[in-house]
Amino acid sequence: MAPLLLVLLLVLLFVGAGFLMKLLWLVAVALLAVFVIGFLFRSSGPRGSRGRRHTW
Repeated sequence: MAPLLLVLLLVLLFVGAGFLMKLLWLVAVALLAVFVIGFLFRSSGPRGSRGRRHTW
């Protein structure tokens, strides 16, 4: 009985890890898409400068 429970626990662990890895890949792809969209459609600042405003 104990080996059967151990095998079932290992199967559950591997299935859960596989699902988690797929979820992490989806999150990574979504973040990459947001980054690319933000990079392409960023607004230009005053006078057309894209950098940080200098205070000096």
